[in-house]
Amino acid sequence: PPNTISYSAAISACEKGKSWPMALLLLDVAMTRRLSLPTVTFSAAVSACEKGRQWEEGLQILEKAKASTDLDMITYNAAISAAEKGQQWRHSLALLNEA
Repeated sequence: PPNTISYSAAISACEKGKSWPMALLLLDVAMTRRLSLPTVTFSAAVSACEKGRQWEEGLQILEKAKASTDLDMITYNAAISAAEKGQQWRHSLALLNEA
């Protein structure tokens, strides 16, 4: 069965291919399987949402990530960018303060 590395690589490929729905699906499956995902995987999923202009989905992933791992500035930057693309400056400022 696929492991953490497989899911991380697939989510990263979805981010690069601007396929945010597939990135979300893969993330959900990996989390359902209780895989220990690295921060970079969550960052790629948030970035996929940002590229797809799905800021709300990106912020939901950020919340899931907080419960699973320690976040880094890359993850927060992706979420801030997603909120900015959705013209959600209040969310962007709140994330900036949180980071």
